[in-house]
Amino acid sequence: MVRKFHSMAVKKSDESEVMIEMNMTPLIDVMLVLIIMLIITIPIQNHAVNLDMPTRTSVPSVPPVVINLDIDANGFIFWDGNQLPDQAALEIQLRGVAVMSNQSELHVRANKLVPYKTVARVMAAAQRIGVTKIGMVGNEQYVD
Repeated sequence: MVRKFHSMAVKKSDESEVMIEMNMTPLIDVMLVLIIMLIITIPIQNHAVNLDMPTRTSVPSVPPVVINLDIDANGFIFWDGNQLPDQAALEIQLRGVAVMSNQSELHVRANKLVPYKTVARVMAAAQRIGVTKIGMVGNEQYVD
């Protein structure tokens, strides 16, 4: 003898105990509908990076001057091959670049053995003074 009550089936066996089983089909159906609704309502992730690309009219006819700023393993700073005595001399050179209308490109090449704080100090000084065209070169030494 089986009596059905909505989503439960009650079976009475020969023994005196009542066996109750839950019908899982309606619950699974509801869960599938909820999952489909969740998938539909999730906004599509847009992994785009907004870049301001130069137009043909904004490309300068004369390429900018490149200044090579090298930092050796001992932390000494070289401006186009000439060693700078201290941080103040570096800041004087950076101020000269910052006041130019068409700033020179500053290419920073740090030895892989130089402490990070030395490179960070140079980059922070350039940013603080107003140098906007800074690039890191020589990163292939870190590949191994």
